[in-house]
Amino acid sequence: MNRAAWWLGLLWLVWTGCGPGRDGEDGRLRVVCTTGMITDLATRVGGGQIVCQGLMGPGVDPHLYKATAGDVERLSRADLVLYNGLHLEARLAEVFAHLPGARSAALGERLPGAAPLLGPDGHAPDPHIWFDVSLWSLVARRIGEELAAADPARAAGYRARAAALGDSLLALHVEIQARVAQLPPDRRLLVTAHDAFQYFGRAYGFEVRGLQGISTAAEAGARDVQALATLLVERRVPAIFVESSVPRRTLEAVLEAARARGAHVRLGGELFSDALGDGGTPEDTYAGMVRHNVDTILGALEEQP
Repeated sequence: MNRAAWWLGLLWLVWTGCGPGRDGEDGRLRVVCTTGMITDLATRVGGGQIVCQGLMGPGVDPHLYKATAGDVERLSRADLVLYNGLHLEARLAEVFAHLPGARSAALGERLPGAAPLLGPDGHAPDPHIWFDVSLWSLVARRIGEELAAADPARAAGYRARAAALGDSLLALHVEIQARVAQLPPDRRLLVTAHDAFQYFGRAYGFEVRGLQGISTAAEAGARDVQALATLLVERRVPAIFVESSVPRRTLEAVLEAARARGAHVRLGGELFSDALGDGGTPEDTYAGMVRHNVDTILGALEEQP
């Protein structure tokens, strides 16, 4: 679909009355979320009182995601749209800007007492806030407030579930800190496919290096590959990590370059960065994804160089 046709389709949906409205059968709030991490939280906070749809499934890269005609229809019919913001869903920004009425919330923006990290250029915000579980607990509470504002009759339930979820995520945050404390500081170098884990590094004491920048739209070149391979050799890093939503070929080139210099480095496993795991697996939930990542990282980096 070309750009002109896409916008005509959006305008047609708005003009023909496909705007916000409660679910026809039981009056529940219609909520559309972008990433799986947001969908998981919204579903839990909604507690069966909402009809929640997620746009991005397992393995989907939100940096490169383009809205389909079906997405535009779902967004136009929603009572509330929840998205990350901070330029994560860059190609969806125009859609959000043209939705009728103020029915969308950028959850990663204006969190109380939590200024976003900046990317390597020092200007663009790093959108990957869910890797600091304490920040994601604030997002859970924010979702509760957004649902309460959109559906005042059920506000008490939304707020209570959001508070309970926020508390459970804070407990998970403390659990991760305790586990990481068992890993010697000189082994806390996390090398991944793209620069998505800076919040994780700040929260849990890791130095983080990514082959690509904070957006996977930025391509890594031969110089980037060689520079990262040099780091692996000099620091005697035992393992590097691929990501479920990022092609692994460029990171495998880093691995080959480091091994050619005599480094004993391997793939430490697959991390879930910008998307949850497949349905029916433990990684299909936010907490399950976080625990998988921590288990994988610590299991690989605990090995002696």
